[in-house]
Amino acid sequence: MRVMGETIVSPTRRQQVAILLGASLMLSLGMGMRQSLGLFMVPVTRDLGFSVSDFTFALALQNMMWGLTQPVAGAYADRYGSRPVLMGGAALYALGMAVMAFAQGRWSFTIGAGVMIGAAMSCVGSNLGMSACARAVSPASRSLVLGMTSAVGSLGTFFAAPMAQSLIASYGWQVAFIAFIAVAAAILPAAFFAGVVDKVHKPAARDANDASVPSLRAVLREAARHRGYVTMSFAFFVCGLQLVFLTTHLPTYLALCGQDPMLSAEALATIGGFNVIGCYVLGWLGGHYPKHILLGLVYVLRSMVLTAYFLSPATPATTLVFAAAMGLLWLGIAPLVMGLVAQMFGLRYLATLTGVSFFIHQIGSSLGAWGGGLVFDAFGNYDVAWRFGVVVGLVAGVAQMLTDDRPSHRRLRPALA
Repeated sequence: MRVMGETIVSPTRRQQVAILLGASLMLSLGMGMRQSLGLFMVPVTRDLGFSVSDFTFALALQNMMWGLTQPVAGAYADRYGSRPVLMGGAALYALGMAVMAFAQGRWSFTIGAGVMIGAAMSCVGSNLGMSACARAVSPASRSLVLGMTSAVGSLGTFFAAPMAQSLIASYGWQVAFIAFIAVAAAILPAAFFAGVVDKVHKPAARDANDASVPSLRAVLREAARHRGYVTMSFAFFVCGLQLVFLTTHLPTYLALCGQDPMLSAEALATIGGFNVIGCYVLGWLGGHYPKHILLGLVYVLRSMVLTAYFLSPATPATTLVFAAAMGLLWLGIAPLVMGLVAQMFGLRYLATLTGVSFFIHQIGSSLGAWGGGLVFDAFGNYDVAWRFGVVVGLVAGVAQMLTDDRPSHRRLRPALA
């Protein structure tokens, strides 16, 4: 069957299982390790002799590299297939971890953490993995399946953070990174199985005389004029700012409050555990209620939870309750964003269009990581940073709820139904 420039073959049950399990494992391992990098801030800066803002610059660069290369990786996967992109990213991820493990100074660490891991995440991160899952199932079950995939993909943080903190405390940060190299190697077979989607969803060559098959340039122009897509993308900026600020700076904040370093790992693990529930619930809700309304509510609720936590004393109890609440609101937005883009523009350029939105998300992530470090270096605390995050979160949430989720004009044409 050929639809809007794509050849779709009904997947067998075995192919669906391979795609969904492969993508879930890939997301779990890749995201779990990446979201644990904040645990390395204190020992790495102490041993390699650079500042907190230098460390957070590396993570900011990682987010920018991820964002800059995501549309390219998405376009390549849309045009030529997912498997080579996924497997190439998995190999680069392991290599980047090796560079970080044997870094001798600021610049070698920045190349590994910032350039290599950033580029690798554009291949093995949520965008291509979720795109593969979206293409493997029917529209009726898409939102729920994306939520389930995000839920399974969230388990990595639940295990990676405590493992990293235990290895750092017992053997040092280099050994923890070496362990991460071994974990990263397991992404390769997961990427291979997720790439089975190429057998059931093959990009078709575009006929220049076939007006029913849109060009990428035409779809991008249409997306740039779609109010719902533009609002969603800029609200996604705020999402990146809030989440990466937390994963990067929560360990340092808790250290300032005199808490045990293990509490940071426990908080990240709690976020990962409750994120499983949040992803599933938000995926289910996305199949029954307007996705743009749900996204806006998530941003508003996050801002309220941030306010409550930073206005309270940072104790183990308040920190774990905060982590649980944030976990429920963490990556559950992924199935909503992916489903919303598919609803607006279809599947043909799904990875590309979500990649463009994700680039804007990563600008926010970079600001959350590096900006938080600059604020800390300037003031010795995070008061200005978290207040800014709360205000922009509230604005983004309200704007997201007030926008629309209509399909694009091209999708509404009967000829393309």
